[in-house]
Amino acid sequence: MSYQHQYIDGTRIHFPLGKVVCIGRNYAEHAKELNNPVPTEPLLFIKPGSCVVGLDGGFSIPDDRGSVHYEAEIAVLIGKPLSRTPNEEEVLDAISGFAPALDLTLRDVQSKLKDKGHPWEIAKSFDGACVLAPFVPGDTVADLTAIGIRLTINGEVRQDGSSAEMIFPIVPVIQEMAGHFNLQPGDVILTGTPAGVGPLNKGDELVLDLVGHSSFASRVL
Repeated sequence: MSYQHQYIDGTRIHFPLGKVVCIGRNYAEHAKELNNPVPTEPLLFIKPGSCVVGLDGGFSIPDDRGSVHYEAEIAVLIGKPLSRTPNEEEVLDAISGFAPALDLTLRDVQSKLKDKGHPWEIAKSFDGACVLAPFVPGDTVADLTAIGIRLTINGEVRQDGSSAEMIFPIVPVIQEMAGHFNLQPGDVILTGTPAGVGPLNKGDELVLDLVGHSSFASRVL
């Protein structure tokens, strides 16, 4: 079944699935754990909508391309067009929802690409590389600088972070992105992952939380 945006009450969101615009290394401790420099300006990249799958019912990972790492992130659903570095009010008005998400990475592949100075797309944009949970409405989240994201695997908390720890906060990140790429209803913003990333294995049982707003159980099929 193809992916369709929806709210946590099951209501379908009738925006077409667009692109997924991401920021890398937006938590200093995550940059350090992978021996990457802490960025001084946003590191942006795009995943195609074709890589998005739903969290509900479980998801699959490649088994022939080396280690697949989880990266839990706060996802933001765009509901109105944004372009040319919008102001803060315009950004807030364009946010339709928030959800926990997994940005999956072929870590061995990515390391080889980085060593060669090549782009990351092969490691970041494979089929199933973006796992999205349903969204809570944007107006239910009062403080965008204090959103918690937590990932538990097989009963052990692996990642537990907050948007308060972001190097580049959510609104300025979206402003930066919209200054480079027109954002359209149905586009998704991934805002970076806190420290604690690691490999996924078939059969892993996951709980992904947007702390205080939504919680979802899933598994690696």
